[in-house]
Parts: sequence; C-alpha cells; structure tokens
Amino acid sequence: MAGPPTGRSCQRLPRARYGLGVRIARFTDGSEPGFGVVEGSIEAGTAVIRGITPHPFGPFSFTGVRRGLGDVRLLAPVLPSKVLCVGKNYADHVQEMGGDTPPQRPILFLKPSTSVAGPGDPIILPSDSERVDFEGELAIVIGRLCRDVPVERAFEVVLGYTCANDVTARDQQKADGQWTRAKGHDAFCPLGPWIETDLDPADLPIRTTLDGELRQSSRTGLLLRDVPSLIAYLSSAMTLLPGDVLLTGTPAGVGPMSPGQTVAVTVEGIGTLTNPVTAR
Repeated sequence: MAGPPTGRSCQRLPRARYGLGVRIARFTDGSEPGFGVVEGSIEAGTAVIRGITPHPFGPFSFTGVRRGLGDVRLLAPVLPSKVLCVGKNYADHVQEMGGDTPPQRPILFLKPSTSVAGPGDPIILPSDSERVDFEGELAIVIGRLCRDVPVERAFEVVLGYTCANDVTARDQQKADGQWTRAKGHDAFCPLGPWIETDLDPADLPIRTTLDGELRQSSRTGLLLRDVPSLIAYLSSAMTLLPGDVLLTGTPAGVGPMSPGQTVAVTVEGIGTLTNPVTAR
C-alpha cells in the first residue's frame, strides 16, 4: 500500500474485480479468524461462506474453505483503524435531543477501535453509567486509502455498507460536555452482520427494535448530509484507510437499554445486527 496520498486521490473499488457486488464477512470456525464471501440464501437457510485470502481490500483468492453459515461465528466485518461518526444528521433526532435547527456543519467525533463488537457480541453496560442508549445507523466501510475525495467520486472509495449501533452513555455525554467517554466504551460500536458491496444507500429503510418492539423507523433518504457529502467532508480533514468505518447518524427514537434485553438494527438490503445487553 502506498503512503498517504496528496491532493485529490481515489483508487478503484475492489469490487470492480468481481464484476458484481458481493457480501463480505469476517468469521471463525474455531481456527484463526478470516474473511469470506457469503453466498446462497439467508432466508432459505442455504447460505455458505467461502474463505478468501488475504483480505477484501484488493485482489484475493478463495482458500477452499467452505462452511455453512450456521456452522461459523460471525465477527465484526472489519477491524478499523478508526470509526468516524456524524452527530445530529437526521432532523427528527436533532429535535428529540432538544435542538431547534440542524447544525450548520457536520458534527464529527471518533470511536476507538476497541469499541468495535460483532454480531451476537454483548453490549456491556459500564457500572458508572445510569443510562446507555441504542442508536441504529447505516455504516460506510472504506475500501481504499484516500484523501480529499470529491463528492462526485465518493462511491469509488467505498467497499460497502453494514449496520451499526452507536451505543451512547447518555448521562456521561451530558456530564462531560463532549462525547469521547460516552461513546468510547468497549463494545459500544457493534457492526455487522457483514458488508454489502452492491447497494444504493440513497433511501434505505432503517429500523431498530428492543426486545422485538420497534423503537426507530426511518430512511436514509432523510439524512441531512448524504453518503457522498459525508465522505467528501471527512476525507478533507484526514486520510481514510482501508477498513475505516463512517457512521452516518441516527434517526429519532433512541432510548435506554437494560441488562437482559436484546437490540437489533436492520438496514434493508444489508440484514440485521443483533446484540444482547449485559452489565459489566
């Protein structure tokens, strides 16, 4: 991989190699974790995962490993160097958080890589918080090293999309006056279940349920700043690396979770990310 680019720099999508989009997952079958391509029907129970090497961010080959999806454990689909997040990017969420007008510029913050969790992993509530909220979101996975990406070329640097839960200790967010601790605890960034590379993110239904009860229901068409605009804005501030994850914001309906509950984020065209909630 070349060093950090200068000027406006983008590289071709990895999926151009395949001709068609693929569904990429990280998994383990009891051996070392690896990447794979999910094939077949999830609904019909015929899905399998085929191992690939070395990774999906460039040319790869199939390893010969082939497992039924039910015979493996799915992991967070990437291990990003950084998770970049956008706050208050739906008008209804701005209002529910007490705001009158959307921010003039995107509100940016970071989650540490140690906050990433996978599908099925527990969301661990810290002992020093009295309220921890779910926030269902669409996540963008960057496919190539890039900087200063123009809006019209933004999709060229996208590997694909996944579901995310921007878990937030709401009382710590209020008390600290900034968001690092509140959003940075271990397991506060579940991602998954996989990366969908063939998807138009312009107007996808997004839903969050808590113990099966619908709590959030919106569409990505209501984002105040869409996917290309966010990529252009974020990449103007810093270099984006392969595997970096961009969280696009959450709609109205956020709320607290308690130990023993289960939260699920569904983005149409991707799937459902489900996590149990436990106490530390």
